[in-house]
Amino acid sequence: MNYSKSIKNGLLSLAVILTLLVALVVYLAYIRTMNAGLTFTNPLHIPPILEPTLEGDTKVFELEIANGTHQFFAGQDAATQGYNGTYLGPTIKVKTGDNVRFNIVNTLDEVTTVHWHGMHVPPEMDGTPHQPIMPGATWHPHYEIKNEASTMWYHPHTHGGTARQSYFGLAGLYIIEDENSASLDIPQTYGVDDIPVILQDRLFDDSGDLVYGNGGNAFLGDTILINGTHNPYVTVDGKLIRFRILNASNARIYRLAFSDGREFHQIATDGGLLEAPVALDMVKLAPGERAEIVVDLSDDTDVTLVSLPDPSVLSMFENAFENESGRFDLLKIAVTPTETVSAALPAVLNVIERWDEADAARVRPMQLAGPITDGSDRVIVGQGRQIPINGKLMDMARVDAVVTLGDIEVWEVTNAGGVPHPFHVHDIQFLVLDRDGTPPPLNERGWKDTTLVNAGETVRIIAKYTDFANENVPYMFHCHIMEHEDNGMMGQFTVVAPDSDLVGSDGYMLDLDMHAMEH
Repeated sequence: MNYSKSIKNGLLSLAVILTLLVALVVYLAYIRTMNAGLTFTNPLHIPPILEPTLEGDTKVFELEIANGTHQFFAGQDAATQGYNGTYLGPTIKVKTGDNVRFNIVNTLDEVTTVHWHGMHVPPEMDGTPHQPIMPGATWHPHYEIKNEASTMWYHPHTHGGTARQSYFGLAGLYIIEDENSASLDIPQTYGVDDIPVILQDRLFDDSGDLVYGNGGNAFLGDTILINGTHNPYVTVDGKLIRFRILNASNARIYRLAFSDGREFHQIATDGGLLEAPVALDMVKLAPGERAEIVVDLSDDTDVTLVSLPDPSVLSMFENAFENESGRFDLLKIAVTPTETVSAALPAVLNVIERWDEADAARVRPMQLAGPITDGSDRVIVGQGRQIPINGKLMDMARVDAVVTLGDIEVWEVTNAGGVPHPFHVHDIQFLVLDRDGTPPPLNERGWKDTTLVNAGETVRIIAKYTDFANENVPYMFHCHIMEHEDNGMMGQFTVVAPDSDLVGSDGYMLDLDMHAMEH
């Protein structure tokens, strides 16, 4: 009897311990705020709009890339980089059909580039490693704005240095408006009811200086900045408020919601307005992705924008003891009562012409991660610090895919690895056809240039390649976890004219001055 009683007591003790352990894990993973102790005492910095000069019908913008010193915390200086300032850059705002030119001066002591993320521009103007801006040099890209109303952004795309330069502050918003967006009854007064939100996670030492180290893996910080502001709040009127949200973090994925669980509406994806507003209580954003949301604050209640942890069981334990995906408070929204009554959001926002995949000239497989090979079945090295696409690591001189101008293509993007990868394609905006055969959710049925591909998942996308062809200058496709991109998870494609001898010749080599590219 005593032996039986001991077993029962032991089991009871074990149950108590397990219960306490689960409670601890739940607290650490879901309840604890990773960046705790925020008092939301710093007004949110609103990046100024960069005013151009006019030369004929061309808008000319001036950008200077420079090292700087910035105080994220009072009295503590951090070494940073910025465009026309010490950290981040001004917001560029244009209209569809505008002709633009930039005078971009590089005052750094290293090469950099400026990539127009999401923009449909000629490949020689795209700002990839093939358009390096040497120290002391000035780059003069020029192009017509062909994208529709959308929230784009600009950042470095330096060969092997994208992650580090972006981390220290080189990024900025690029807003496009058009006749359709201007005609809609939606919030659109920049900085007042149309608020930019640039999300970045950073790591600081005790002196307030930025800490960064790229060991090849995704780099995560434990402190969140919004528009470069730590501990931020923004004051808005109690009405419909629009937030243009950019995930400019190197690697972190956010699951954005409001602290009181209130509903909001997503009105735009990366490349433009959705066909209709989509009601949500959480939106997931991977690095490089954008979402425009509108929230009704007419109840005059203050609320906080937060990021929620991944709810999966496996992630619960990972979240508890690592910095992968906890709960983060992001931005306090202080609401001022107003007598202004907002109109309801329009039922129709946009018209999206969708391609029939039966009209696709080609279905192109894209395997993310997996083994690195020599083009045969032989494995060269296993997956590790360097992660391939279609078995290959980035080679500046190799064109991996050749697309014919005017063609529609379907790309089947499969993640053969164990972690999610946000897949970004230059030049075009694509539409997501399905995820593992299931149509995408309503808020993912708009124009995209970056899409998250989860471990083991296949995402099919469709796009049409128009306007620009150059067999000597490629565009890029890559993982937008910047450390992955820098360490080889990137490929190149050219768009060539239908009569080009290179049609169908995937894998050809470019004659490049590699020294200029790398230095």
